[in-house]
Amino acid sequence: MQVIGERSSILKKDKLFSLVILPVANKRKVNLMFVWLFLWTIGGFIIFVNYFKLTNQSARLFVIIWLAFWAYFEFKIARVFLWKRFGKEKLWVKDGALFYQREISGRGKIRQYDLNLISDLRFVELEKGNFADVFNQTFWVKGGERLEFSHQSKKIRFGMQLPDDEAKTILKEIRQFLKSLPA
Repeated sequence: MQVIGERSSILKKDKLFSLVILPVANKRKVNLMFVWLFLWTIGGFIIFVNYFKLTNQSARLFVIIWLAFWAYFEFKIARVFLWKRFGKEKLWVKDGALFYQREISGRGKIRQYDLNLISDLRFVELEKGNFADVFNQTFWVKGGERLEFSHQSKKIRFGMQLPDDEAKTILKEIRQFLKSLPA
């Protein structure tokens, strides 16, 4: 097994290539995210319980709208927390196919791609000053994939929030393995 960086490792054996990417190395931030999620949940629960004590229709409407926003962000932060705490990306090449899975605690859909239909395996450059790129590389979001390939005209991205050097090393290793396979 070859360790690429703090978060990723590669295993090459016979005709098998396996890549595992962990979501985070900073446990302190994960703990802070849990505190944030816990307090957000408590705050929403308190507002929800007090909703039934309101008599003013305008106030009730305001609370319903506020709770809709609260529920949306509750879902988003819970999803990111579960990913950062229990998730990992898995990619493996075996028997003429590439498999990719975003797993959380052993669960996650495995996607299969035929190697003959894969093209344009590349590194995703970040644009300096681009708000979306900066935002997707922050700790508090799930996303920011740094590698991609095309499969039947569809872009498939993986390698969430990898540093440049780690992503480029992984790309080099995947390309090298794919070249070594018989045509």
